Amino acid sequence: MSEDKRKPEWTPEGAGEEFTTHVMKGVEGGHDGMAVKPAAAASPKPRPRRRQLSVDDYVQGVLAGDRMILGRTITLVESNSIAHMDMAQAVLKQLLPYTGNSIRIGITGVPGVGKSTFIEAFGCYLLEQKHKVAVLAVDPTSSLTKGSILGDKTRMERLSRETEAFIRPSPTGGMLGGVTRKSRETMLVCEAAGFDVILMETVGVGQSETMVRSMVDFFMLLMLAGAGDELQGIKKGIMELADTLIINKADGDNVMKAKRARAEYNQAIHYLAPATEGWQTKAYICSALMNTGIPEIWEVVEKFRQQTAASGVFEARRRAQMVDWVHTMVEEHLKSSFFNHPGVKAILPNVESAVADGRLPATTAVKKLLTTFENNREEDK
Repeated sequence: MSEDKRKPEWTPEGAGEEFTTHVMKGVEGGHDGMAVKPAAAASPKPRPRRRQLSVDDYVQGVLAGDRMILGRTITLVESNSIAHMDMAQAVLKQLLPYTGNSIRIGITGVPGVGKSTFIEAFGCYLLEQKHKVAVLAVDPTSSLTKGSILGDKTRMERLSRETEAFIRPSPTGGMLGGVTRKSRETMLVCEAAGFDVILMETVGVGQSETMVRSMVDFFMLLMLAGAGDELQGIKKGIMELADTLIINKADGDNVMKAKRARAEYNQAIHYLAPATEGWQTKAYICSALMNTGIPEIWEVVEKFRQQTAASGVFEARRRAQMVDWVHTMVEEHLKSSFFNHPGVKAILPNVESAVADGRLPATTAVKKLLTTFENNREEDK
């Protein structure tokens, strides 16, 4: 394997080139520009190869709450390697009866709003209330390098030390919706491991956050007071999806501004259709830094769950989300089949070049590609 495509040591056994994560070129070097001697030059002892796990090993480890096996199971589920997909689905099938017993909460907001700080304060409070908390923190994947920082464990240092908390940073893999392609399956694995509160921190990229709404029960939008009109376009698209608005950083000189913003948002959302049937979205203030307002926000979530469970909306949404999941996976499969088809791959560069140069209308290009795909599929039969 080339130097700039070296896979990290925690990839699943037998992972191929299609595994989603690799070590970027240059990462192996030392700091201050000093080169690091190759491992072979230091003659280290060979690292013992990890034991390959069976389907039962994965299932029993997750159900027993084994954190190491939980991490390896999520890595297996996230892998795009064909060699792992069948095993991952076999594991999920056995875990499915143990899932669904959590409250799934999506948390989003523009960069800088304090999502990680809020999640740490919120998560620590939930631990005090004897809950088990799993945080699925999604980092954006660079469209150029395909790399991700995956730094949420460093940003949530206090929460990451707690034995009843589990933080899993994952790259988006370029998904528009701000969530990793396997986030739904990762949630199920965490639920089977006994975590009863799932917090999904999303990238916070604007209107594409609608995908998160299709995965969670309760959707929080974190905001700042006095952020300026430049963010209104972002706010408008997400406010209609939120079950609650939380104005963070309500501390110090910012308290009065936060209270004014709360009043303004409550007045504005009064005219919006509710994101959840029978539930009235409201704005609240808190300071994750000072740990104020956190218990009140959890009370809102509990009230939401009780109210929607009693009305049947909670279960109806979960059922609709499962159907939506099927449709999403079908779309992903069809897209992958199309662009990986030999016939399409053979003509795609020329077709793209013709469209870019203005020699071929886009609609004609699409028809040509689809015809090639369909005709070749007929020949394959």
